[in-house]
Amino acid sequence: MEDVWIMDSGCSRHMTGHRKWFSSLNPMSTKEYITFGDNGQGKVMGIGSVLLSAKLSLREVAFVRNLGFNLVSVSQLLDEGFEVHFKKGACHVLNAEETLVCSLLPFGQVFRVDLTSVSSPARCLVASPSADICKWHRRLGHLSFDLLVRLSSMGLIRGLAKLKAEKDLVCHPCRHGKMVSASHTPVSQVMTTYPSELLHMDTVGPARVASVGGKWYVLVVVDDFSCFSWIFFLEFKDEAFSFVRDLVLKLRNESHKAMRAIRSDNGGEFRNSRFENFCRDLGLEHQFSSPYTPPQNGVVECKNRPLVEMARTMLDEHRTPRSFWAEAVNTACYIANRIFLRAFLGKTSYELRFGRQPSVKHLRPFGCRCFVLKKAGHMDKFECRCLDGIFLGYSLSLRAFRVWILETRRTMLCTTPAFELSSDDEEGTPIFEDEEGAIDVGDAGIPAQAAAPAPSTISSEDKGPLPTVSSSLSRLQAQAEVGPAEDAGEVTSEIVPSRQVQRDHPPHRMIGDIHQRVTRSSVASLAFFSHSAFVASFEPRDVSHALSDPNWVNAMHEELENFERNHVWDLVEPPPNCRPMGTKWVFKNKQGENGMVGFCQKEGIDYEETFTPVARLEAIRILLAFAASKGFKRQQMDVKSAFLNGYTEEEVYVRQPPGFESAKFQDRVYKLRKALYGLKLKSFLLKSGFVMGSVDKTLFLLSRGRDTLIVQIYVDDIIFGGSSHALVSSFAEQMSREFEMSLMGELQFFLGLQIKQGPEGIFVHQAKYTKDILKKFDMGDSKPMTTPMSTNTALDADEDGEAVYQKEF
Repeated sequence: MEDVWIMDSGCSRHMTGHRKWFSSLNPMSTKEYITFGDNGQGKVMGIGSVLLSAKLSLREVAFVRNLGFNLVSVSQLLDEGFEVHFKKGACHVLNAEETLVCSLLPFGQVFRVDLTSVSSPARCLVASPSADICKWHRRLGHLSFDLLVRLSSMGLIRGLAKLKAEKDLVCHPCRHGKMVSASHTPVSQVMTTYPSELLHMDTVGPARVASVGGKWYVLVVVDDFSCFSWIFFLEFKDEAFSFVRDLVLKLRNESHKAMRAIRSDNGGEFRNSRFENFCRDLGLEHQFSSPYTPPQNGVVECKNRPLVEMARTMLDEHRTPRSFWAEAVNTACYIANRIFLRAFLGKTSYELRFGRQPSVKHLRPFGCRCFVLKKAGHMDKFECRCLDGIFLGYSLSLRAFRVWILETRRTMLCTTPAFELSSDDEEGTPIFEDEEGAIDVGDAGIPAQAAAPAPSTISSEDKGPLPTVSSSLSRLQAQAEVGPAEDAGEVTSEIVPSRQVQRDHPPHRMIGDIHQRVTRSSVASLAFFSHSAFVASFEPRDVSHALSDPNWVNAMHEELENFERNHVWDLVEPPPNCRPMGTKWVFKNKQGENGMVGFCQKEGIDYEETFTPVARLEAIRILLAFAASKGFKRQQMDVKSAFLNGYTEEEVYVRQPPGFESAKFQDRVYKLRKALYGLKLKSFLLKSGFVMGSVDKTLFLLSRGRDTLIVQIYVDDIIFGGSSHALVSSFAEQMSREFEMSLMGELQFFLGLQIKQGPEGIFVHQAKYTKDILKKFDMGDSKPMTTPMSTNTALDADEDGEAVYQKEF
């Protein structure tokens, strides 16, 4: 037995009791014993190496006293990188290069090492079935092995040898060219035991079109147990945390059972410090799916598709504009929670969460017509008692319906609307007009009517009569003043305003670029429409065009009344050899940060030709920084008729304004008493105790004890603020008494800068300027991107392209 080595799978290490096998042996420094199967023990005398053959060398072999066998440990061979194969009729040991080291022969009920069967490289020259199948596999374009074996067995192809299937065949080119993701094992049971134990969440978007509320993304949260869903709409992805936090806290208060975990993908909106700190404080486990492995978060991923499909179908039924996609998704989620059954439980998500069956009697078709009762305090006896609306879904916090009011273009909540469920609407008749259809003109079909100006009283005859509207305006007024018929059956021949829209317009009457495509999506926000009811909706080409609109007529009258009130000019006979200067109306709708018409001064034409105080933009920024450090609230004032406050020393004559010539004194001209340009604020402020800045001549300071007031002037705009509210109020009242002033409140929009003042400081941005640039180049509907272009993209000049003006971009 001393010449036989036995393969032992239960042996912890190689060992022998014969000293002759060792090529090297080191004595043991400590006492160590080996326990045998009969509970006997043998002392380890030393550790050494045994060379069984040129291919097989055993290391760390124990020399055990009184051991009558030579044992080879299978586990130690595996640790050393060998492979031991046990098969019927063929058992052998392979090295790391899969070369045969030795064979194992039966020896009673065990196996012994055959030291005479050391392998030779010549075995690779022996033909094997796997070599044939691999050869034909490569010849036939890497055809799958299963199909290749099946074809060879059918005998349908000449020249194809009979091949046998081999297991564990691997073709590396096939792995590179055909590898696909492995299928995930479907879930066959509910993994949670109660609602709100585990929440799945994911974000969808961005959408191609912003919602009515300006949102681009959808946050979907699904309860694992009930599959009840919540959706939230986001403008930016980083808003997801606040919604998840509020939902988790709400669910923790509703349920007496603890929430265990939340699960999401690896998106930056979920994997951040805010989520990490929140989960740590509440003891929640935040589980993440593997990168690029959506099936691991499959509960919420599978919920996204039915929600989007339901919303898309509901929008298509009545051709609802895509900007209402958020309302459609919200309605789809509301319905899905009440109709879809939870797999393996056979109950709706609503019942699993609330413990009662849902009711669907109140559900109505999305986008159908409805009518909302007016609840105004004072209505005319013959006034319509309801508003027309479009049904947009259900309120989640109130027992009410969401209705889009066509007249006001706003969404309101209504508890008892009347729905029009006619057969036409049920079949999907479009309610909204498409982009190429007719435009809702509202009152645009009525001929413009000019309001009759209120006459002003003139104390002196030398001043001449107040200018009145020209004869063209008078004719418009005469046509508009149509009195009621004395008899109900009487037919009048007066001009009646028509509501018919003219489809064909001559090009010379059109304003703007007629080649620019106008779409419904290019319309501004809803606040713009509600504001436009009180201002002119266009900028006139000339004075005749302005006289056709009552809003512009009132604006021109107000401007001329300012001239009379400030004693700017006198209507006189022209002196001999007098060459009066001409006058021209300039019409412009001045808009603020949100597109509203306001008094904010905008930099325009010929500012360099006026002698008015103009602050540098750097000075404005320094002033805002100083105000933020001191905690000052900056206020803003606007000077009405800023150019009517400086007296002139020369004799200047100008013609009467076009369209407002005096009917009685058409040959007279105006002699100017005050310059039409120049505001004498500097002298007034200095007389009032202000000190002008030594570097910035538009900066004025006033000190009253420990209080300070700072005033900055830019043409007719004044921004001011101080440490004392009483001092600020006193300055505003003093300026209003001296000049025609408009107190605009806190500083919000100045020189194209949008300014937001808060307890944390002053935030300055240019969102309106950015939107104007996008609108100018027809990019208002483009999707927002964090990085519009790759940062490492190299751009070259287009030598064959059309030259552009660089400052325009």
